Amino acid sequence: MTAIEIADDTIAITNAPTLPGLVFRHFRGEADYPGMLAALVGSKRADGIEEGDSLEQLANNYAHLTHCDTRTDMVIVEAGDAVVGYTRLFWTEEYDGTRAYQHVAFLLPEWRRQGIGRALLRHNERRIRAIAAGQPAGPRWLQTFVAEGEAGKRALLEQEGYAPVRYFFDMVRPNLDDIPDAPLPPGLEVRPVKPEHLRAIWAADMEAFRDHWGAGAGTEADFQRMLGGTEYQPEVWKVAWDVASDQVAGMVLGFIDAGLNAQLGRRRGWTENISVRRPWRKKGVARALIAENLRELKARGMSEAALGVDADNPTGALRVYESMGFRTTKRNAMYRKPLNLDCD
Repeated sequence: MTAIEIADDTIAITNAPTLPGLVFRHFRGEADYPGMLAALVGSKRADGIEEGDSLEQLANNYAHLTHCDTRTDMVIVEAGDAVVGYTRLFWTEEYDGTRAYQHVAFLLPEWRRQGIGRALLRHNERRIRAIAAGQPAGPRWLQTFVAEGEAGKRALLEQEGYAPVRYFFDMVRPNLDDIPDAPLPPGLEVRPVKPEHLRAIWAADMEAFRDHWGAGAGTEADFQRMLGGTEYQPEVWKVAWDVASDQVAGMVLGFIDAGLNAQLGRRRGWTENISVRRPWRKKGVARALIAENLRELKARGMSEAALGVDADNPTGALRVYESMGFRTTKRNAMYRKPLNLDCD
């Protein structure tokens, strides 16, 4: 993505506070990435969110956006020459036709509680209503994710009519000792990941997650984003294949965030993207692959493991993870509000 030139760079945000040097403007392309990263990291740190954001990761995400026009669906918050926050919106369509119009926002703590967040939220909602007005009718929601530490965001959303509809846990296994002996069922084997396997692995993961809350069909942009992401570490993945049918049965797409580990002085690996396709469920496949993942992380020098899970996962994942030594450390939530096209 190259720099974007916009004749009128500023954006008028209704009811935004008038503060010295504060400007709302359009996104200028990759020239904005360093400032956005600083605002993103500073915002997350203030809320106790531990994620390994980087310029590489930011650039990869923005190179593969779906249902988001950065010319109209983003606002950069600037003070002087510094980016102090930004917001972006996009929409997703679930398998049952429900559309979730999602918005994310990050603001440095010194600029909070002055009315900026509320003004941006209402600006996003107006833009979303304009988008939805040109789309087919059906179930539609305004939606945003709230991490446990985002107390101010939670309060603002509840004041604006949002409510939590689904909870998600962060879980940690504090050590990699006593990893259970959990062999794969007969007829399955773990194979090293080769480039020619990637499409099949991706398709199997998408199929397995059809049963999960909020799931929708993956796009080519999603696939390419995975390949360019810092979490793309196929040497750490554990993918089980059915020998007879030569099909992917399940997977754990683990990774190690070396940069974040260095920042926080820890040795944590990730046990993520855990999925098992329907024909192979309830046979111990997930347990076996998690055990394989934990042994791989330990062999690579890690001393703990972490994952995220839908608290109401329909396949009983939470119980499986607890049985493998993971314990809940944080509770996050997805907030929703009905989308009313008649609002101002």
